[in-house]
Amino acid sequence: MFRKLFFLISLLVGMNSFAQISREINPQNCREGESIEYCRQHVLQNELMKAPAFKKQFEKDQEQLRNEEASFISKGKGDIPNKGVIYRIPVVFHVVHNGGDENISTAQIKDALFILNRDFARENADADVVYAPFLGMPADVEIEFVFATIAPDGTCFSGITRTKNPITFDGASGQDIRSAIISGNDVYNGTWPGNRYLNIMVCDDIGGAAGYTYLPGSQGSSMGNGIYVLQNYVGSFGTGSVSRSRTLTHEVGHWLNLPHTWGSGNSPGPGQNNCNQDDGVSDTPLTAGNTNCNVFSNTCNGDNSFWGFDQVDNVENYMDYSYCSKMFTTGQALRMRTAITSGVGGRNNVISTSNLALVGADSNLVVCKADFFSSKTDICIGAQIDFFDASFHDIQGWNWSFPGGTPSTSTAENPVIVYNTPGIYSVTLVATDGSSNTQTELKTAYVNVRPFGSILPYIEGFENYTTLSDPNSFWRAKSGSGNAFEVYTGTGSEGNKSIRLQNFNEPEGETDDLVSNGFDLSSFAPTDTVTFSFRYAYRKRGSQNYEVLRFQVSKDCGDIWSTRKTIAGSILSSEVVSSNWTAQPSDFVQVHVTGINQTFFVSNLLTRFTFDSDDGNNLFLDQINFYSGGSSALTLNEEEILREVSLYPNPSEGEINLKFYTFQESDVNISIQDVTGKELQRNRIKASNGENLVLMGTENLSAGMYFVRIIAGSSQKTLQFVIK
Repeated sequence: MFRKLFFLISLLVGMNSFAQISREINPQNCREGESIEYCRQHVLQNELMKAPAFKKQFEKDQEQLRNEEASFISKGKGDIPNKGVIYRIPVVFHVVHNGGDENISTAQIKDALFILNRDFARENADADVVYAPFLGMPADVEIEFVFATIAPDGTCFSGITRTKNPITFDGASGQDIRSAIISGNDVYNGTWPGNRYLNIMVCDDIGGAAGYTYLPGSQGSSMGNGIYVLQNYVGSFGTGSVSRSRTLTHEVGHWLNLPHTWGSGNSPGPGQNNCNQDDGVSDTPLTAGNTNCNVFSNTCNGDNSFWGFDQVDNVENYMDYSYCSKMFTTGQALRMRTAITSGVGGRNNVISTSNLALVGADSNLVVCKADFFSSKTDICIGAQIDFFDASFHDIQGWNWSFPGGTPSTSTAENPVIVYNTPGIYSVTLVATDGSSNTQTELKTAYVNVRPFGSILPYIEGFENYTTLSDPNSFWRAKSGSGNAFEVYTGTGSEGNKSIRLQNFNEPEGETDDLVSNGFDLSSFAPTDTVTFSFRYAYRKRGSQNYEVLRFQVSKDCGDIWSTRKTIAGSILSSEVVSSNWTAQPSDFVQVHVTGINQTFFVSNLLTRFTFDSDDGNNLFLDQINFYSGGSSALTLNEEEILREVSLYPNPSEGEINLKFYTFQESDVNISIQDVTGKELQRNRIKASNGENLVLMGTENLSAGMYFVRIIAGSSQKTLQFVIK
């Protein structure tokens, strides 16, 4: 069943009207070569028109705009009334993301704003090379778009908000998107009025369209009086592209009362009866609409009401669907300038002098916040960090301080600093707008320069830990917006402490990391084996939970992480506890990771646990051991101890999981043999009393039949498995 798309429009009388459309993609409404509907403005508008109250009010609004346009013309001089007056529109980009590529960069957003200004000012070079019948027609609309710099509560900000919420992947409801922004953005939690800001909501999904908005109407101050756009249709680089970069130009045209060039009735293309309607703009030829760049297209023969001869389509118009759009006409500029000076939809308040001052979009910009970010914060000795200024606004000077770094000070906008001594260091930036106005940002314990790697064996039960936030801690927690890994007192697999992630209250989609300092494995020979073991305890909160625990290693100080084991879903645990759960010693499972080979025998190997939440229950970690194949990190005995030995998946495609129970701690030898009895792989692990899970990579084995042999003291077991 297809989900439905609902959009809230506030009527003057305070009632709500909902537009409902199918999420199913209409190929007729897609640009050639794309599988997403380029724009759904006309679809949504037509759905709203089915409501008699909305239809009556909208027609009244449009009549008012037509009368204002006529009056506007009578008071103006030349083709565009009030020529030379540039109307300024304050813009806020609301990026809704879940921590992935959809969290587009500030640079990509600034590029989108640059393109919007370039197109509306007719400063795009391709406006001079339009198809011959339209030479000289591309118009300067004389509208400028600037970042708003003051939020509704007076907070100074960059003009960009960011909201972490998985709704970005399921944005079929504009109301749901707005609700996520209102309650969860990083600047101001509340409504951003549509008659004060042009709100641009950026998501990874908006119900099957690349963009949509509404023509001016009775929505007034509603935040729904804005634009919705896909993150990869914003700007010309990053996740965007040149061919998709004019989408905002198209949608802002709608926001300023421009229909598509073929009118408001249908999707583009012949056979849609579009030649029976018009866009209400006198100098755009009649057209059925185009989804490609055939500049010779003439979809409506006899369209001579304005031109006096049969006229080809204005395929290169921003309000068509072509990839080669590059112009607005003078008539379109007139219509948009009428809309922005009209009270219909609250557009005239957006550009008012008082509002521009209120939202920080006038010319009186001063530095109001110093801020910065960096390419990384955790590095190894001798590595460099790229720092980037993120201060606003109108920054002209920078004074940086880098204790422990080389150089230790800088006046560059984006300096590069090298750290040669282990430690935890702060960074300070003083930003100025070139006058006496300055702002300071100090980030304490910002840079972590990791010491040289520790040698094996390594044993950690966390009994001497009190916190993971200690700068000298070997393990450090990293989290998003929710809870982080923490030292927990009260339970452990052996002692009284363990590491807990209070996942019971963790946001869905959250990822948490527990990262170690380095291990020195450089002295091992290529044929040596090492094993990393740990114990975990976990329960689901509901049977539907699918959460993932990964163990990863990095040989380049965290630039690239290689996953050595993934435990997910019911393999992590099939047991369900609906209340806030605390593990008992018997709940812990010991995992042995044997896939750390010579590739990772470096002097500073980092390790980390990473956990992806799905609204499940708590996770506990304990008894982390890292040891070479023959050396004992524990006091072990070898007796008749093996029971309940199983192997899965079988057949296997990349790894096998060997699970068994032991009566006590013991050295266990595990080997893989082919059908001739030749030993292909051997590992020695330190098994714990209770359940053990050994993860063995088989990616180097060719398809065929093999055997796993497990020996503990006088106990042994042989299991057969198949590689696909």
